[in-house]
Amino acid sequence: MIFTNMRPQHIAQVAALEKVCFGSAAWSENSIATELENPLALWIVADDDGKVLGYVGSQTVMDETDMMNIAVHPDFRHQGIATGLVVDLISALKLRGSHCLTLEVRASNEPAKALYEKMGFRMVGRRPGYYQNPREDALILRKEWRI
Repeated sequence: MIFTNMRPQHIAQVAALEKVCFGSAAWSENSIATELENPLALWIVADDDGKVLGYVGSQTVMDETDMMNIAVHPDFRHQGIATGLVVDLISALKLRGSHCLTLEVRASNEPAKALYEKMGFRMVGRRPGYYQNPREDALILRKEWRI
């Protein structure tokens, strides 16, 4: 398995994985495709011989980055893929001059919160009622580094 920048051949699989992981809140294939043309965007996939096992998407404005999406196929969770995606993303962001990564996570998503805490993210805020189906608060987490 390799971590690599998302390319056109990954789009359909990323969109399918979005549906598996996020259901009705999933980004469309078209929305994901437009990210390849967005100079602010960086999406990385975990590619296992042509099969996308996970991905992370981000957008950077000036020197600050927001993680838009992250997902790992349910059959491949707990194998370090999410950690690898975030580590690879941060390495790429440093090269682009970003100094931080911010994300939202469901308040009830204990596995994700534990992963982010282990990786040095800290809670910096809360967005009440941010998520739908079910309605739930988002915790805003942030990790900073020096370039």
